[in-house]
Amino acid sequence: MQRLVHSVFLLTLFLVAGIATVASAQEGGALAGVAAGSSADYFHNLIGVVTGNWQEYGQLFTFLQGEWFWKIFLAIITVVPTVFFLHYMIIGAKHFDHDGPQIYFFSLYARIVHFVAAISFSLLVVTGLMIIFGSFLGGGSLIRLARYTHLVSAIVFALPCVMMFMMWLKDMLPQLHDIKWMFILGGYLSKKKVPVPAAKFNAGQKMYFWFAIFGGGVMAFTGYIIWGMGADIETVRLLTIIHNVLGMGIVAFYLTHVYMSVFAIAGSLESIKTGYKPKEEVDILHSLHKYE
Repeated sequence: MQRLVHSVFLLTLFLVAGIATVASAQEGGALAGVAAGSSADYFHNLIGVVTGNWQEYGQLFTFLQGEWFWKIFLAIITVVPTVFFLHYMIIGAKHFDHDGPQIYFFSLYARIVHFVAAISFSLLVVTGLMIIFGSFLGGGSLIRLARYTHLVSAIVFALPCVMMFMMWLKDMLPQLHDIKWMFILGGYLSKKKVPVPAAKFNAGQKMYFWFAIFGGGVMAFTGYIIWGMGADIETVRLLTIIHNVLGMGIVAFYLTHVYMSVFAIAGSLESIKTGYKPKEEVDILHSLHKYE
């Protein structure tokens, strides 16, 4: 009960902030008539409430799109793997006894849902980067294929995304021990195997989950409008900026998740294939997880 209260309290803070913002806009009449028209019209009017006349400056869009976005993405896909390479060389992977007692951690249903999500999400990341660096890849049919694959992958990812949200919502709620986990970065900066404060999912996994859920939701909607659903050019420009900025966070989290799953914990991929984790790993990295 105490864990539930803490989780509800933390989530309520975010909800109250959002409700207060919308209520303030409604009191000022800023959202009057917004509900009328298509979803593109609604979002365009809502953008006006949030950003004022900022979206009218196409020069900023051109500057970011032409000069900075690809550079930032390049920095992310260069710096993040480099940091993890140094981590692997200096600290190394954590090893646990895979021949000892095993704990059933992921059901078959969870593994299937995760597999579909992982494939479609990986395609989203790869094709998204191909689109960003399209001019360097020669453009043409290759990038057109990447765009269509990106769209199809987004549609496919939507289903497992909803299923994971329903399946893991309770386990992904923030807890006070997550703050402690953050302070020690999950113990990944130490070669020692000391129990860290985490239940079924640690704070890092929770951040990735919520960013993928909410960030992915916003990216899906912005992508829907950008694809050509009746929005004017200024709206498309702003939504493209939002889409790219969120994409930067998504790519960074994705690379982190891949490193943690494949390299940082030796043999950890087995758990998502068989459903079992070594008892030693659970006792160390998920010390608060209750299992039978």
